[in-house]
Amino acid sequence: MPNDDYIIEEAIRLVNEGVCVTLPVDGRSMLPFIIGGRESVILQKPLSPKVGDVVLAWVEGGRYVIHRIIRIEGEKVTLMGDGNLVGTERCTLSDIKAKATHVVDGDGAMHDLYNRWRKLGAKVWFWLRPIRRYLLAIYRLL
Repeated sequence: MPNDDYIIEEAIRLVNEGVCVTLPVDGRSMLPFIIGGRESVILQKPLSPKVGDVVLAWVEGGRYVIHRIIRIEGEKVTLMGDGNLVGTERCTLSDIKAKATHVVDGDGAMHDLYNRWRKLGAKVWFWLRPIRRYLLAIYRLL
């Protein structure tokens, strides 16, 4: 059985060839915008990554993550999962392997990650970092 890195690397190969790839996500680091274990993301080639983009990247520490770009300084990129309280990851622009464009829910419906409401929600959510712990606890209870 192939390991997760093999599957991700195959997805990256396809993205580099111009193919859109649907990749299931796991974990809770992108709550509430992407629900691990229930939703997937559609990945495309990252043409010009910018702050606010959700990307698949190879980060320091040697692992792949799907997180949001919160800062770009030259070639250095800082990522943070929407469900993370304080933790960030770092990579370079060349370590960004794909951009997530849509979320596919459990019913197969596609949702644009960059429509007006999701972009506004992501900005507000970023500024709510001091109280995310409480909001995520409420979210998990619901």
